[in-house]
Amino acid sequence: MTVTAQHYAQLDAWIDAHFDEQILFLQALVQVPTDTPPGNNAPHAERTAALLQPMGFLAEKHAVPEADVKAYGLESITNLIVRRKYGEGKTIALNAHGDVVPPGDGWTHPPYGAEIENGAIYGRATAVSKSDFSTFTFATRAIESLGLPLKGGVELHFTYDEEFGGEMGPGWLLAKGLTKPDLMIAAGFSYQVVTAHNGCLQMEVTVNGEMAHAAIPDSGTDALQGAVHILNALHALNTQYLQVTSKVEGISHPYLNVGMIEGGTNTNVVAGKVVFKLDRRMIPEENPAEVEASIRQTVADAAASFKPPRGGKHLTVDVRRMLLANAMKPLAGNQPLVNAIQKHGEQVFGEPIPALGTPLYTDVRLYVERGIPGVIYGAGPRTVRESNAKRSDEHVQLEDVRRATKVVARTLLDLLG
Repeated sequence: MTVTAQHYAQLDAWIDAHFDEQILFLQALVQVPTDTPPGNNAPHAERTAALLQPMGFLAEKHAVPEADVKAYGLESITNLIVRRKYGEGKTIALNAHGDVVPPGDGWTHPPYGAEIENGAIYGRATAVSKSDFSTFTFATRAIESLGLPLKGGVELHFTYDEEFGGEMGPGWLLAKGLTKPDLMIAAGFSYQVVTAHNGCLQMEVTVNGEMAHAAIPDSGTDALQGAVHILNALHALNTQYLQVTSKVEGISHPYLNVGMIEGGTNTNVVAGKVVFKLDRRMIPEENPAEVEASIRQTVADAAASFKPPRGGKHLTVDVRRMLLANAMKPLAGNQPLVNAIQKHGEQVFGEPIPALGTPLYTDVRLYVERGIPGVIYGAGPRTVRESNAKRSDEHVQLEDVRRATKVVARTLLDLLG
């Protein structure tokens, strides 16, 4: 079958005609909270499956065993697969995640209201990435509406573990042999196609000193002062990281951030224990084992150099790895995806769509690590900052959703037609 400009026009027309329905679908998805933590996300999967059923899309519900989810630190996960088989040929997976970070403060729109104002829809996950539940669903419906003899198939993977690393989302589906697509597209933004991303190492550091009365502080060892000493050593690494640059366009240099700290028992007590959590972004060229060893050594050296009061106990430090997400490196087989998205993106958006890397880390690496070529592309603005993703008043422009859906539909038609 030869795909023609008329076919693309028919796809575009179908998406335009069903766009109000698509936005209602997106609003319904946003209105079911999926804060992670605590990560009680099975209800959203149930709601998604129910919304898909009238469209003729049967969603397989794959519940991760409760004991595994609880040991992971979450409450419930049910991952969904919708399989659309058209004929012999390659299967293309479209993956978007429904779990989100909690809303936080500062919203001028209800975080789960899915309100529309000035051509944008507001709410947690409107941009990342419930928007692409809608993009991928309606792009698939659009290609089927043509009634053409298609090859291969499409799988919709709606998963609920991206914020915790993906091992109980796509990682679990892949490890259990529930899916093995030939190519994949994951939720992203519309003005670029992402072919590589950073890795991420997250660690928990527990600093143990010795509690004491604040009136006689020398009778203990201040774990907070010790933690500050260690934190200063860790933050100093960022100066070194500025000298390490990636060759991947869109990715600059490594960075270390400490995002959480807690400890102590009362205002008038010298802190006996302090715990902090760090996030180390790794560029694709770095070796994760070497990065982890370096951080552990920095912590150990700083702890050893901290001088307690005379007669006081020396600091002891425990370091626990929480997450290791490898970087996504491009596989040669992703070129048909890149070419199609760039071609149709330029036609639909009226500007060139670059292929580059992103400093984020995503679920896509779990597919790529298993030899499945993938890219990141979906509904959203040029940058994370523009969308307010993970901040108050997250939103996505309705026209970006519409146009991204057209680009994905055209890309699927090229690859399956």
